[in-house]
Amino acid sequence: MLRGLMPHARPFLWRHRGAVLRLGAWSLMESAQTFLVGICLARALDQGFLAERPTAGLAWLAVAAVSVLLAGPVLRGVFVQLAGLVEPLRDGLVRRAVEQALRRAVADPARAARAERAAVSRLTQQTEIARDSFAGLVLTLRSFLFTAVGALAGMFTLAPELLVVVLPPMLLGLVLFLLTLAPMAAAQRRFLDADEAFTNRAGTLRSQMRDLVACGTTGAAIERAGGLIDEAAASTRSLARWTAARTLALGVAAQLPVVLLLVATPWLRDQGVTTGALMGALAYLVQSLLPALQEMMTAVGAAGSRLVVVLDRFVSEEADGADEQYPRGGEAGGGGSRALPAGRPAPAVWCRGVRVSYGAGTRPLVEGFGLTVEAGERIAIVGPSGIGKSTLAHVLSGLHTPDEGDVLLAGRPVAGGSPRELARMRVLLPQHGYVFAGSVRENLAQLEPGAGDERIARAVAALRLGPLVDRLGGLGADVDPGTLSAGQRQALCLGRAYVSPAPLLILDESTCHLDPAAEAHAEDALASRPGTTLIVIAHRLSSALRADRILVLDGAGTVFGTHESLLRDSPLYRDLAGHWHASG
Repeated sequence: MLRGLMPHARPFLWRHRGAVLRLGAWSLMESAQTFLVGICLARALDQGFLAERPTAGLAWLAVAAVSVLLAGPVLRGVFVQLAGLVEPLRDGLVRRAVEQALRRAVADPARAARAERAAVSRLTQQTEIARDSFAGLVLTLRSFLFTAVGALAGMFTLAPELLVVVLPPMLLGLVLFLLTLAPMAAAQRRFLDADEAFTNRAGTLRSQMRDLVACGTTGAAIERAGGLIDEAAASTRSLARWTAARTLALGVAAQLPVVLLLVATPWLRDQGVTTGALMGALAYLVQSLLPALQEMMTAVGAAGSRLVVVLDRFVSEEADGADEQYPRGGEAGGGGSRALPAGRPAPAVWCRGVRVSYGAGTRPLVEGFGLTVEAGERIAIVGPSGIGKSTLAHVLSGLHTPDEGDVLLAGRPVAGGSPRELARMRVLLPQHGYVFAGSVRENLAQLEPGAGDERIARAVAALRLGPLVDRLGGLGADVDPGTLSAGQRQALCLGRAYVSPAPLLILDESTCHLDPAAEAHAEDALASRPGTTLIVIAHRLSSALRADRILVLDGAGTVFGTHESLLRDSPLYRDLAGHWHASG
């Protein structure tokens, strides 16, 4: 992440090198003030009070007091030059956020609302976080650097032997601190991921309590939640260990030099170091160097991490609106974008970053959802009742617009498509089959009015609808929907889907009124239709077993795989499979 920011940081600092140089000049004055305080204290003792010359001692203390008073104007100059760095950074981030939002809105008007929400967040909260963090980081790093220059130069002037005692523990503490940065960040991410996973799982269990009790799977749900609790506890312990290591590094760098200075006093006295020099060194450590070191380490650990995360969002490929690739795998939750790799056909279904909810303030059904279904695949979607399977089917078919994210069918976005265009891209069959008053032929050819009798006959033969058509009086006979059973209506709707030109067929429990044998034959016939991709929202285990891959929705996330892999990796799928077996 930091490597990705460096190519942007160097040009920014070069463009504002004048402000950087002026900031350094004012900071050198601060170094001089630090240098004078210790030197004046040492001279006041050695050449004044200890030499029984109080007037000289008071004169040296007066010089130190004047240097302290001059720190006010110096600090004012520092903040003026700091603004010359911080405000251009903020202005640049604002321009970048606006450009990104406009570029996305122009490139894809359907995503304009999403781009606007992202731009508002970046124009307000994120730019202010970046500005405040950058200002705090520059201020503390600059303060430590120039304070260290002044203090170390003062100790070298007083007695070079002082550096032999003070410098090694300080450098050791800094090295230990730097070594903890990466593991600490990893522990922090692990802690946040574990906390979020447990929170999401707890919310999901609360909403699914009825299904869990009805299916007798509360024990498995508790066991899975227990695993998340264990992970959260382990991540907390890991974070605590690295926090302790950072505290140790801070103690080594900030406290050990003072202890060693006191312990080494007899040796330093033997080397000819005066009492004033010892007191000056102690003043450098306690009053200047160590407070600056503590502030720097705290700022790098807190403001530095925030700054890196926020800036990375502005300079990443996603923020720049750069072309991205379709996900290579078919795992749910995967990323991707609209750019199709050369020579690779577009997936039948592709979606990325999808968020779906029932309204503002409600818990999302899916969030950050991604899915790739290749042409010709046969997919089953399973999950507890009320989990959002039908809503997801509506999103994939373009009937429900997601709060966020993109959905493409055969490389074409469903957002903004007309009903006629969508009808030629996909067919969604709901649980309740719709049959209108008209001929059998008109009902079967509703989605392809120009279909000839040969095409309709192929559909009737493939789905074994011949006996039903004969009972109704043939293809030309009129249909009275009120006289048909739920299963007969579903059978006619399946024939309508077969006749349609759409390459994607989505069955939302549209065979639930057929017996298992008829359901199996209907799904096989539709999946065998040339150029067809079939997605089935399954209400029987047999539908899932017939699929190439299975998508499991559980509220906390999604899992995508084969029947065998899901039995191994998904506790919810094992519970559902066990329930289906138990119910026959």
